[in-house]
Amino acid sequence: MRKAIFVKFIQVILAALILSSAIFYIAASSALLKSSRKDMTYTLRAIDSVLDYSGDLQGEVMMLEETVNDNSSRFTVIRKDGSVAADTGVVDTSSMDNHLDREEIKEALESGSGSSRRYSDTLKKNMLYVAYESDHSDYILRLAVPFTGFKEYLILLLPAVWLSFLVALIYSACSADSFAASITKPLKEISQEMLKVNGDYTELTFETYQYPEINIIAETTTEMSKNVKEYLNQIELERQIRQEFFSNASHELKTPITSVQGYAELLESGIIQDEEQKKDFIRRIKKEAIHMTSLINDILMISRLETKEAEEARQDVRMSIVLEDVLESLKPLAASNEVLVHADCKPLCIYVSVRQMTELLSNLLSNAIKYNKPGGEVWVTITEEDKEMIIRVRDNGMGIPKESLGRIFERFYRVDKGRSRKQGGTGLGLSIVKHIAGYYHGTITVQSELEEGTEFTVKIPI
Repeated sequence: MRKAIFVKFIQVILAALILSSAIFYIAASSALLKSSRKDMTYTLRAIDSVLDYSGDLQGEVMMLEETVNDNSSRFTVIRKDGSVAADTGVVDTSSMDNHLDREEIKEALESGSGSSRRYSDTLKKNMLYVAYESDHSDYILRLAVPFTGFKEYLILLLPAVWLSFLVALIYSACSADSFAASITKPLKEISQEMLKVNGDYTELTFETYQYPEINIIAETTTEMSKNVKEYLNQIELERQIRQEFFSNASHELKTPITSVQGYAELLESGIIQDEEQKKDFIRRIKKEAIHMTSLINDILMISRLETKEAEEARQDVRMSIVLEDVLESLKPLAASNEVLVHADCKPLCIYVSVRQMTELLSNLLSNAIKYNKPGGEVWVTITEEDKEMIIRVRDNGMGIPKESLGRIFERFYRVDKGRSRKQGGTGLGLSIVKHIAGYYHGTITVQSELEEGTEFTVKIPI
């Protein structure tokens, strides 16, 4: 890359030098030609003012021969019909060609003055011809001088041009090398810093470089490294959560399965002869089977919600009716725990799944009832604020320790494991609530104080 930058830089400099030289040559040649025309026109005007057109015109012109011959110049007086009246280079002008078709003569007849450049067969040189229509007679005066343009000066300037080219090229080469190094060095440093990343994605540190674009590369690389590190941490966290989930699920299923197996073996062995005890064992087997079914259903629901496969049938649902049904189903639980439930639901209709809203309210309210205290109270309100359905469930029960607030939405996490199992919960209720809220792009928050109570707030866009 450094070599490529160096070569391109030199190519650009050479092209710029050649182009600027060509432009200078063209501009200088044009300026020299314009200046020469102006000077020759001024000379012709001066001659026109001193010539006596009524006398011996050829004799007067011949008096100028010595002056014009010093630089191989030529002065000619031409009649308006194109014939030559006098010329410094020829005594007998009658044998000279008609000059009416000459470009400078045509221009002089049209606009008063004219000029042209061409090779003179007579003088064997490139000549500049300037013609001027006399202000004092019916003649056209023409002056011709050898003219090679800027070429004759170029030979004199050539050493200086080559020297300036050489100096410019050396300076450009040094500048190109410095410029290439200023670009490749930061890129090399960034590359070396990235090589330090060896699977652990440690923090990358870069200097502040002189080019903003390279700083953007460094900043982007740092940001990408942070993102990859966060992504890997997230993957590791999810791996741990999955491992913990399988461990907890296995444990939760193993307990009722062990109970079912134990009761079934006792019944099968024939040891139990008492019919009432047999019926009790059968009730316990049925209870454990219901618990396992509930646990498996909850696990499947969370799985479908996480993978967005829970495409439940949606409809316009009146939340007051859903709340009434949930409260009716929880009356026995509230009565057994001696808890009073207060409900306030504003008229609200939302396009959701009835089953999911029932599951959400049931889990929140059952937790508020189970983990309350005798004589406790639960308040549930459903309102609409800023195009969101707000569900608040508050109780004045035992509360949740601060160290557990960040984990209560994890699957199988229990604050009071002994009481939770006694209450028959699966440890998945709040996780299901969080996943249902997330499924509808909503949120759930919790506030709690020990021995004062807990409040859950769910917000779901309408």
